[in-house]
Amino acid sequence: MSRPRHYTLPLSLVLTCCAALPAWAADLTVTLHDVRAQTGLLKLAVVDSQAGWDGQAKPIQADGAPPQGNVATFVFKDLQPGAYAVLVTHDENGNGTLDSNMIGMPVEAYGFSNNPNVMRKPTWDEARFEVGAQDAAIDITLR
Repeated sequence: MSRPRHYTLPLSLVLTCCAALPAWAADLTVTLHDVRAQTGLLKLAVVDSQAGWDGQAKPIQADGAPPQGNVATFVFKDLQPGAYAVLVTHDENGNGTLDSNMIGMPVEAYGFSNNPNVMRKPTWDEARFEVGAQDAAIDITLR
């Protein structure tokens, strides 16, 4: 026995309407302050989990650019609502790593979302912030 036609039309209309709904995603604008050196590469990573924060999962988005002044702005597109954190390094000499001194303290600039005032890498909870359905913006001051 075949299905009555009136079920097929409403289902196709529902599917068409659902496909036309906007995706709930927001852009995140990250503004870096106190860019001290005008050499090398500013690198940003956006993570959405403790595993990403700990380097056990890839960032959901990443970007980088040479500095052009003491302020730099990056935009990360189409983030789903949820918790995120941003890690920033400034590879001032372009060797591909964040250089440190003999006791392990970074000698190149770095920063984190929420600008936690700690003398270590902040925890996920200290750096995380929420992105909703609307565009968001954060400021990070480099150290």
